Amino acid sequence: MTARVLPPLCVGASPLGGMAQTYGYDVDESTAIRTVRHLLESPVRSIDTSNQYSGGESERRIGRALADAGGVPDDFVIATKADPLPGDGGFSGDRVHRSFQESTERLGGARFGVYYLHDPEWFDFDTMVGPNSAVEAMVSLKRDGLVDAIGVAGGDLDEMRRYVDLGVFDVLLNHNRYTLLDRSADSLIDHAIESGVAFVNAAPYASGILARPAAARPTYQYRPPSPEIVATTARLREACARHGVPLPAVALQFSTRDPRITSTVVGVSAPQRVDELVENAGIDVPAALWHEVGDIIGADASHLLT
Repeated sequence: MTARVLPPLCVGASPLGGMAQTYGYDVDESTAIRTVRHLLESPVRSIDTSNQYSGGESERRIGRALADAGGVPDDFVIATKADPLPGDGGFSGDRVHRSFQESTERLGGARFGVYYLHDPEWFDFDTMVGPNSAVEAMVSLKRDGLVDAIGVAGGDLDEMRRYVDLGVFDVLLNHNRYTLLDRSADSLIDHAIESGVAFVNAAPYASGILARPAAARPTYQYRPPSPEIVATTARLREACARHGVPLPAVALQFSTRDPRITSTVVGVSAPQRVDELVENAGIDVPAALWHEVGDIIGADASHLLT
């Protein structure tokens, strides 16, 4: 597998570890395992997790589900991430190798289609790329044939560009910065593609506000939304209602229909959420609605009509 053939849809597994402080709800182990088992039987052929989601609980639960299912299907892609030790002020090459080993053990020895360096923007760039560094370790994992592709995953746009410019990564994952409410990653996407790096867009629902009803008081980028964001979301919801299309379908397809985006990662918390993801990906969005959405968010929607 190469980064260019990543499945177009991927389930994000951070909620499956039970991250109540982040998402405002918990997910128990039984539900998480049932969700992964259901995912394996669905049209969605990829899952994305991380060494430190809930202290490794996300990976452990995925590993149990994979064991129950008899292993990883041949057409299914697992992506996980190297993380520093919690509270550690450094992120060394040795830690990348240890993180890789921990993830491998939790996930039952499953091979990783993509292995990401996670949130490196929290550390000094020169240290991260120097001798015996985290980046050097990532390159060695791919060189030694232990992973199919290596990537960098983070939120800071300027720092992500610096990592793209190293010329060693196959994939860039960025979250919450290319949605109906925030398109600040637009130029980064172009830069990644021009550099031969596949772009993976995570959190197209902006951490919930584009997927949940207003009455549920969803967060925006994991924080309470501003009045401006609430107002824009309301206009989008009203436009979608007039056309009989769910807002989550439009929010998802804003990412999946963009030809620059290789894969879109959406967090799920229960088996029915997998079904909703598949349904939203397949709903027909009329051209008139795309034009109306473009007017609301101040963006050209022409690339979404093909």
